[in-house]
Amino acid sequence: MSDRVKIDFHSGVADVRLNRADKMNALDPAMMKGLIEAGQQLAAEPKARVAVLSGEGRAFCAGLDMASMAAIGQPPEKSSDGNADKKVDGGLLTTSVDSPANFVQRVCWIWREIPIPVIAAVHGVAYGGGLQLALGADMRYVTPDLRMSVMEIKWGLIPDMSGTQTLRHLVRDDVARELTYTGKIVSGEEARELGLATRVVDDPRAAALETAQEIASKSPSAIRAGKELLNQSTLISVEEGMKLEAGLQTRLIGGKNQIEAVSANMQKREPEFSDEE
Repeated sequence: MSDRVKIDFHSGVADVRLNRADKMNALDPAMMKGLIEAGQQLAAEPKARVAVLSGEGRAFCAGLDMASMAAIGQPPEKSSDGNADKKVDGGLLTTSVDSPANFVQRVCWIWREIPIPVIAAVHGVAYGGGLQLALGADMRYVTPDLRMSVMEIKWGLIPDMSGTQTLRHLVRDDVARELTYTGKIVSGEEARELGLATRVVDDPRAAALETAQEIASKSPSAIRAGKELLNQSTLISVEEGMKLEAGLQTRLIGGKNQIEAVSANMQKREPEFSDEE
């Protein structure tokens, strides 16, 4: 694991922190690699029930470290069979066989891919790639004075870290276009009004950890199924969504965590859920 990202576990909650405070947690290749590795670690950890993603120091993430810009422009390297989409270690735009996202996109998209809920606690600034990273979370708790921006237009670019795929499900089409075309900076309060933020609080990390503990106390089987259902529902037809909903519910009913949820409620006690189901 890169020293750019720290993870601590507390009762099923993964406390994930960007650890480059001197650079306002700007995204360089090492930070990008660390974020992907952190997501992969959580995806493989059965005891992880929910994650809180935050940044050390003065900011959540100031976006791309511009010294890394040249590396992002490298073309994908082809593998021995001539397929550029089979490698993850060539350029920063290469893709892997287990994700639709390329390396750069997966820095932010992996937080949607992992099976547990993710709450981003956002303060200071979330510019460009930093905003796209926050949008990859299931929820965003932000400070009132937060500054958010789709900053790529300032550099003659477009959002290219999966932001268009998350932004379009959060705000109206015209709002997404205005933010993308202008690079307008919005506050935490305005972000909530637009749909970019879930809650505005003075201490997002503390509030996110509190919500995370509440989520972690619920059936992990149901929580994971719920994230799978909500993720897929944005990509499939109503008919397919209904089938997915029914299939996931059938999988849950009669499972030991579902039985434990019923028993605990009937007996008026705290449930003891298993992470192994």
